[in-house]
Amino acid sequence: MAQHSSNIFSIRLKIARKKKDLSQERLGILAGIDESSASARMNQYETGKHIPDILMTSKIADVLGIPVAYFYIDDDLMAEMILKIHLMTH
Repeated sequence: MAQHSSNIFSIRLKIARKKKDLSQERLGILAGIDESSASARMNQYETGKHIPDILMTSKIADVLGIPVAYFYIDDDLMAEMILKIHLMTH
């Protein structure tokens, strides 16, 4: 079932991070966020308080090994298809 698009980024981020078994802090640090604010920033992204710009989204996607598009597609089936296609081509 599709989620409300204003929350879709935060929902997908949390799912992808947990699949990789990373803490918010560790993901933030690996994505290049300063260690002192990594946990807080990632928490703000996951709660929907803030949405990262496309450059930060790209860094997060690289760390998680997923395409950037996954974070923005509001249809759950299409999001899963994006992940499956990505895995087939990488």
